[in-house]
Amino acid sequence: MATIDVSFFLWGVAGLLIVAVAAVALGRSAAASNLVYTATLIVSAGMLVMLALHLISAPGNVLKTTLPIGLPWIGASFKLDALSALFLLVVNFGGAMASLYALGYGRHEEAPHRVLPFFAAFLAGMNLVVLADDAFAFLLSWEFMSLASWALVVSHHRSEASLRAGFIYLVMASFGTLSLLLAFGLLAGPAGGYGFDTIRAMPHGPLVVAIVFVLMLLGAGSKAGLVPLHVWLPLAHPAAPSHVSALMSGVMTKVAIYGFIRVVFDLMGEPAWWSSAVLIMLGGITATLGILYALMETDLKRLLACSTIENIGVIFVSLGLALAFRSGGMGLAAALAFTAALFHILNHSIFKSLLFFGAGAVINATGERDMEKLGGLIHRMPYTSFAFLVGCVAISALPPLNGFVSEWLTFQAILQSPELPQWGLKIIVPAVGGLLALSAALAAACFVRAFGISFLGRARSDAAGRAHEVDRFSLSAMFVLAALCLAVGVLPGFVIDALSPVARAFVGSSLPSQAHLPWLTIAPIAEARSSYNGLLVFLFIAIAGWGAAFTVHNLASRRIRRSAVWDCGFPDPRPQTQYSASSFAQPVRRVFGTLVFRARETVDMPQPGDLRAARLTVEVRDLAWDWIYTPISGGIAFAAVRLNRLQFLTIRQYLSLVFLALVSLLLVLALWT
Repeated sequence: MATIDVSFFLWGVAGLLIVAVAAVALGRSAAASNLVYTATLIVSAGMLVMLALHLISAPGNVLKTTLPIGLPWIGASFKLDALSALFLLVVNFGGAMASLYALGYGRHEEAPHRVLPFFAAFLAGMNLVVLADDAFAFLLSWEFMSLASWALVVSHHRSEASLRAGFIYLVMASFGTLSLLLAFGLLAGPAGGYGFDTIRAMPHGPLVVAIVFVLMLLGAGSKAGLVPLHVWLPLAHPAAPSHVSALMSGVMTKVAIYGFIRVVFDLMGEPAWWSSAVLIMLGGITATLGILYALMETDLKRLLACSTIENIGVIFVSLGLALAFRSGGMGLAAALAFTAALFHILNHSIFKSLLFFGAGAVINATGERDMEKLGGLIHRMPYTSFAFLVGCVAISALPPLNGFVSEWLTFQAILQSPELPQWGLKIIVPAVGGLLALSAALAAACFVRAFGISFLGRARSDAAGRAHEVDRFSLSAMFVLAALCLAVGVLPGFVIDALSPVARAFVGSSLPSQAHLPWLTIAPIAEARSSYNGLLVFLFIAIAGWGAAFTVHNLASRRIRRSAVWDCGFPDPRPQTQYSASSFAQPVRRVFGTLVFRARETVDMPQPGDLRAARLTVEVRDLAWDWIYTPISGGIAFAAVRLNRLQFLTIRQYLSLVFLALVSLLLVLALWT
């Protein structure tokens, strides 16, 4: 079989850029949406085929190429290894599904000319980040990806909320890029070796490694959504079109994690053990706060965006465990934790894309994304309801779907923590395990709420009552993803084996082969310690469900009984008497709200004889805004007012400032060299 070269993938990126330029030329043409999304679907699918050929013909080969562009006399280097192949798969599968979905969804877009060029450019940017093999190409691709996604966030530019979301996203993206620039500058050192091979071969001192680790947490963590760098996610993801939201949440955040893995596990050398403790604690806090944020939301897309924060936290906990086990010389446990992180990256890209597609279908059918105005959609949108339910079960980590397997692997890794040599980690890891268990339970409650309020009960508005099923392209994309949720959950052993080369390359060990185990069982450590069989669980659930339905329909009494439906003691047929999204979340809000959200409930109860309706007002705040971003913005405003005096200096004073700045830079350069 012919060997696949990196240039094939770069030609795919070039194809996407050509599509972006063509989308500008097509402008407001009626056929523009179909042409552009068909083209991006073909290119993304072609990239997937090329990747499959590479993995079949030469899975262990590392492919490299250098283009005569970029820095003078250096060029731009690109490489495909096991890690980049995995993330290239995530990017292009997500792009193909988003393009298929958009063939139907795009017909409802108000301003397609503001979306189409940047959609293709966004896909190209993510591919380039994953393929880049030098710091310059990586940073340039990263910034290109950020700017293309920013343009998609502000595509509805007449909305004040979209403009605010775009501004905050741009500020956070610029902050992240600056952090990455400083990190690569430290890694390149005084010699300025920007190639990843050169950086990998250079010795890095403990101080440089520690600073680079912190900078990568800030740079990649801000793009991924680590708390407290998460503030842009609940704003930007809902502002973008739904297929773009799926890419940003399901794919772009994974590209950010790719950047973190590439630097921390590959380029900068072995970090100190405390860095794993920081990563584990940050991940646990992010997971818990993310799902609590989601439980407070009534906007369906904001809820999904906040739940992304929770899943990012789970992934970073697994990566922190992998660092801890690797530094402790526990190769098999490190492989288990690293595989759990990669598995959850793959899973989250699948079920989060599915959920955003479902939310987009609901918005197209009703014009609403406020759950308080939905309800009863299961009768009017049965196919969308089923697909969304599959996504809810998967993200809630319930067997036999895919979300369960990766979180189960994470907990299996946590159970290995007593063997760690550092006492600090022996205390931290079980505590974070408790946070993950809490976040898993809250995630189940969150998505019972999301599905139940949105799709069950009676329609809470006329728009929900008039809803209709969406087009076949949107349904096809959702059902492909729903089928994958089941397939990956039932056959996880094949996925674990496919991830083994990545784990072996980055933590020095891999899990035992799972494909040979009977009945498709997986035993990541040993069968005597822990095992899981997705196929048997699926068969048990299917047989039990079929048996219960058969018993009820064939053996129960056929006598019809009619009675009033229990409705919380209020025999009122109006939809307003149903549970609402706010009332469902009220117990959780009262338990955690005062501490985590500064939640405040205000009741306006009219006096006897006053015919006004009673009103309950709930105020929930994000403490990251109050404690971090508001003081920073206030400090910047204060400094800007003071520095404004620099505009009125004399020419002598300006020349003195320039001289002092030059001397300071020369001193820094002398100390550096």
